[in-house]
Amino acid sequence: MVRTVLIVGFAGVQALDIVGPFEVFTGASLFVGARGGDGYTVRVVSVDGTPVSTGTGLTLVADPLPDPGEPVDTVVLPGGMGTEAARTNAGLVEWITAVASRARRVVSVCTGSSLAAQAGLLDGCIATTHWAFAPQMTSEFPSVTVDPEPIFVRSSEKVWTAAGVTAGIDLALSLVEDDHGTEAAQTVARYLVMYLRRPGGQTQFAAPVWMPRARRTPIRDVQEAIEAHPGASHSIAELARRATMSPRHFTRVFTEEVGEAPGAYVERIRTEAARRQLEQSDDTLTVIAARCGFGTAETLRRNFVRRLGVSPDQYRKTFA
Repeated sequence: MVRTVLIVGFAGVQALDIVGPFEVFTGASLFVGARGGDGYTVRVVSVDGTPVSTGTGLTLVADPLPDPGEPVDTVVLPGGMGTEAARTNAGLVEWITAVASRARRVVSVCTGSSLAAQAGLLDGCIATTHWAFAPQMTSEFPSVTVDPEPIFVRSSEKVWTAAGVTAGIDLALSLVEDDHGTEAAQTVARYLVMYLRRPGGQTQFAAPVWMPRARRTPIRDVQEAIEAHPGASHSIAELARRATMSPRHFTRVFTEEVGEAPGAYVERIRTEAARRQLEQSDDTLTVIAARCGFGTAETLRRNFVRRLGVSPDQYRKTFA
């Protein structure tokens, strides 16, 4: 059975959110078809069949949105800077809601997750989106639990959500693997020079998260001391003494002001310092661990895997 894939376009869409999944599904069709099987029919669709102008100026030809009652296997909702405007198009959102009730699965890529949420497809679900827009989605859709770490996640029996931009390719490869097996997905991945399953989550690609400055001067002074010397000893007792507070009172005030407990803040700053060292130097893990306050290379490894989902060695290979 040939599976119909509809990729929804709108003004200001991210080009790769459309083209990436399109290439994966059509590439899989070539592989499956060469072996006598049925692959995918992939179409870009838009309201009234209007040509789709991407955020970078590329224009794509599109078909009109089909009747939501027509058979469809997979609906892909891409993201991009035009997502905000697309969410206000009542006709488009109504079509997404209607077609989702009949489609086998609905896939969002990047900020396309907000389109899925606007259509009510993610209520009570865990979803991911581009790491930079996760706080905004959390604020706008409190019924959705937003996890900015995974490359993609199965949000419900029917709905999948992918992280930013290229993550749509990762998710499309996974869906091809579900439909046609690992060999088909691996062949497409190799052709695209991609991992079939890339290591780690999207936190490793995110920019450093700079925590807000505390309002109280003693707490700001503590923050600056930690950031200036991440490798120094920063026990609660020592930090509280710097702030001229008792350890218990300091911990409470710091957490209220900064939004994170002192110990977690120290670990975050040390992790960011280690990231920079791995990117910019050839020093050994042992040296970096000592310089950044982790003590041993093994402690650094455990922290990296827990916070970023990859080992320091993998991170260095990718970002050095």
